[in-house]
Amino acid sequence: MVETPRYRRVMLASADVIAFVPTTDLDRARGFYEGVLGLPVTEDDGLALALNAHGTMLRVTTVRELTPSPYTVLGWSVASVAAVHDLAARGVVVARYEGFEQDEQGLWTAPTGARVAWFTDPDGNTLQLTQLPR
Repeated sequence: MVETPRYRRVMLASADVIAFVPTTDLDRARGFYEGVLGLPVTEDDGLALALNAHGTMLRVTTVRELTPSPYTVLGWSVASVAAVHDLAARGVVVARYEGFEQDEQGLWTAPTGARVAWFTDPDGNTLQLTQLPR
């Protein structure tokens, strides 16, 4: 009988998270994530970008084909969801979704009291700003 090796238990609670977002056009994605969202690029190897998202590494990775997911893939907790107005001034359009009662500015209030604004990147990935209740 072959004994299964015991694996060391991996604890990820203290490990840094790396977020990933796909793109079909790295230059276009860089213009958006760096130029519009203001995330500093820390590395660009021609296949992927590494950006500093307030201490979390965001890797925007080139893929051949992309079918955007119909849900949020990346979001930020913000002090005020009104930050979406700054993004709107840079050309970002707040997304509207059927079944969500969004106000005239496109903001939705969740049952928890969180305020949410959705928008997409140039590849159609859904991004989100969330103002958590105090």
